[in-house]
Amino acid sequence: MKLEQIYTGCIAHAAYYLESNGEVAIFDPLREVQPYIDQALKNNAQIKYVFETHFHADFVSGHLDLAKKTGASIVYGPTAKPSFDAIVAEDNQIFKVGNCQVKAIHTPGHTMESTCYLIIDENGKEHCIITGDTLFIGDVGRPDLAQHVIADLTEEKLAAHLFESLRNKIMPLSDDLIVYPNHGAGSACGKKMSKETTDTLGNQKKTNYALRPDMTKEEFIKELLTGLTAPPGYFPKNVLMNIQGYESLDTVMERGDKPMDANTFELVANETGALVLDTRDANDFAKGFIPNSINIGLEGSFAMWVGEMIKDIKQEILLVTDLGKEEEAIIRLSRVGYDHTIGYLKGGFDTWKQAGNIIDSVERISAVELEQKVNEFCCIIDVRKKSEYDSEHVQGAINIPLNDINNHLSSFPKDKRFALHCAGGYRSMIAAAILKQRGWENFVDIKEGFAGIKTTGLPVTEYVCPSTLL
Repeated sequence: MKLEQIYTGCIAHAAYYLESNGEVAIFDPLREVQPYIDQALKNNAQIKYVFETHFHADFVSGHLDLAKKTGASIVYGPTAKPSFDAIVAEDNQIFKVGNCQVKAIHTPGHTMESTCYLIIDENGKEHCIITGDTLFIGDVGRPDLAQHVIADLTEEKLAAHLFESLRNKIMPLSDDLIVYPNHGAGSACGKKMSKETTDTLGNQKKTNYALRPDMTKEEFIKELLTGLTAPPGYFPKNVLMNIQGYESLDTVMERGDKPMDANTFELVANETGALVLDTRDANDFAKGFIPNSINIGLEGSFAMWVGEMIKDIKQEILLVTDLGKEEEAIIRLSRVGYDHTIGYLKGGFDTWKQAGNIIDSVERISAVELEQKVNEFCCIIDVRKKSEYDSEHVQGAINIPLNDINNHLSSFPKDKRFALHCAGGYRSMIAAAILKQRGWENFVDIKEGFAGIKTTGLPVTEYVCPSTLL
């Protein structure tokens, strides 16, 4: 038996490849399925099943394309109601993959159809459990996502289900089982996930706050729901795509893989109202960019911030990327359901400059320069998450989290000069581009972010001053 975890850091996602005696099962595949197909072909094996732990909210799964291209059967847990052909497993139903077995264990709580898969090796030994978003390393799945699709499924109801699933279905299993979750740290599907992507169930029973044996159901629900932040806006849209279906990635790539010269690019942008998305590094973007374009760097948490900042999942998009990154950008957009890329600037931003077109820029200064010129600014605005700000921030700084910036534009002064920062310069450049697009000019961005500011003599405080709350 061969079992491989395939981890994709940009969306903190783990898919799994299981192979035995020429048969393969894929668990929670990414949108781009060709690597799974290629791996099976290399091993002279056939993909037999595509197992889904639940209807995902944070990414669009590749189950439909994978089934269509390989003839594999899609499998969901009990209560699932997909809008396409799939096997809806019964609790404890066993599926054979070569000489090993996959046992479906219904574990409602994160969602009602959530199901874990117990892997039994060729010798009949229970080897590991693929837990989806039911059990993470150091955490469990948040129970507040399904209500954004089905209002009656309140977070309290789902948390109660999750308590029972963990106590009655997961915790009685053997301590030496390996736990393979669907996500690691950085995912918005939980709140305390470890950077580790696997562990033994026995160690999780000792260290995971949600598996404490002395917890009552009421204590579990209270602790699980405390501190949950609002889920990203694109989550319900991804759930619906996973339930109802979507266009093939091949169609998405064909639509988006259209190189354009500068004149055509500008013409298409004006005619369609497409969003110009620049995926270059923040420093490169700051030096020069197409007016009204938005910067979300491909090398950061790209998919997550696209989902947070571009509200319309069907928004047409034109790309400006580093050379050779065009296809990657289209694929990574599609992972979170942004399937309407309609082309890219051939040759990248240099093509725009060489055409003599108008260029915009953002003034960036170092943290040391901020310290030297701090009296020139009416305020410092921190676009990190509230939890980051509450932990530590520049004394007197105003907190406007990036994902809430459009609701607080009136809080950014237009008639006075201000400074903008995040943790390391990635998020603040997204904010800077949005402000530029909306007409703000009189501000600077701190290129090293708070990490650099802490090395200066600027006063830092660890408490929240009520006067700075918006």
